[in-house]
Amino acid sequence: MNLFKYTSLGIQHVLAMYAGAVVVPLIVGGALGLSGTDLTYLVSIDIFMCGIATILQVWKNRFFGIGLPVVLGCTFTAVGPMIAIGGQYGITAIYGAILAAGLFVVLISPVFSKLITFFPPVVTGSVVTIIGITLIPVAMGNMAGGEGAEDFGSIRNIALALGTLLFIIVLTRLSKGFIRSIAILIGLVIGTTVASFMGMVDLSPVKEASWFHLIEPLHFGVPTFELTAILTMILVVLVSLVESTGVYFALSDICDEELSEKDVKKGYRAEGLAIVLGALFNAFPYTTYSQNVGLIQLSGIKKKQVIYLVGGMLVVLGLVPKMGALTTIIPAPVLGGAMLVMFGMVMAYGIKMLTRVDFSSEENLFIIACSIGIGLGVTAAPAVFDRLPSSIQILTDNGIVAGSVTAITLNLIFHVKPKRKAIQNRVIESKAS
Repeated sequence: MNLFKYTSLGIQHVLAMYAGAVVVPLIVGGALGLSGTDLTYLVSIDIFMCGIATILQVWKNRFFGIGLPVVLGCTFTAVGPMIAIGGQYGITAIYGAILAAGLFVVLISPVFSKLITFFPPVVTGSVVTIIGITLIPVAMGNMAGGEGAEDFGSIRNIALALGTLLFIIVLTRLSKGFIRSIAILIGLVIGTTVASFMGMVDLSPVKEASWFHLIEPLHFGVPTFELTAILTMILVVLVSLVESTGVYFALSDICDEELSEKDVKKGYRAEGLAIVLGALFNAFPYTTYSQNVGLIQLSGIKKKQVIYLVGGMLVVLGLVPKMGALTTIIPAPVLGGAMLVMFGMVMAYGIKMLTRVDFSSEENLFIIACSIGIGLGVTAAPAVFDRLPSSIQILTDNGIVAGSVTAITLNLIFHVKPKRKAIQNRVIESKAS
């Protein structure tokens, strides 16, 4: 595979995760009332650190790195808690909490990796399915023009989104090899080109962005440490590890590489290191991005070299805001049409993972039913748990988190505890005899 093919696939991965990565600093920075200059820095450093975090995870060595084609970005789970911490204690407390949480992940990774037995196919398949299902509304919102858009749901937005989707489907059906593997990238380019003739492409972000942006550690000041903020952020990163575990196993299955407890430990440790570096450079907690898993499944290209290139591209984009701004001109409907395919592929792969489950077991059916039901229910009706304490809402205000926790808990109840009890009974019986 030549450099041109690597680059094309890399761009496709960057476009798949870029909007999701950028929206976190925009939301958090806007809520904290940052100036335009500080907000620009926040977005740039976020993209820069996404690249560093991705490289750390793909680079498998003795100490860290899962060694799979994983792309990392800032976790959506942390948005609400970061805004709350910033509003109560200030922005420096956000980074103090992130720093402490990152160190906690590095230290806890050997213990957390031993919980690998708690993630059989009934759990990992349910989690991956939930991830895909709960992300579909995001794609649909973009297809309609993006939440808050004045022309939300207009005919031209829907037509542009469906046109992009149809183009990707036709190209995937009629093409083979490399062209087929970058069908989404071509669809995004064609969709944006068509949108430009419809007057839907705004080039002003590219014109206004600077050519070079300096990276400055502790740009927002020395981190401060508040116990409540730290405990909240530790809970956030633990939840992110649960999400990442599902992605690890999905990718290991796609790449036909069996994961050991040691591999998972190094994966967690890489995420912890990325979180620590994020705190020092005033970025955010990081987690695996499932949309890129869908892209890998769709393209069939599983080479780590492509993801290394993605990491390098993100680092460059973080240093050159004007280049990064190019990816922001893709209209929401075009992005939504492509997202529907990628998120749908994640869901489809979760269903494929569930085919390994013994469906004659009522316990397994119950785990799948409740976890996916909770995940979809929270996504469809997010206000259901609004009256719960904020510390508990971290587990209930996100469908992926709520469904994942449900799957893990029910697996403990139906499989792990009964198995341990049976072992204990056998030990007692053997001693008695």
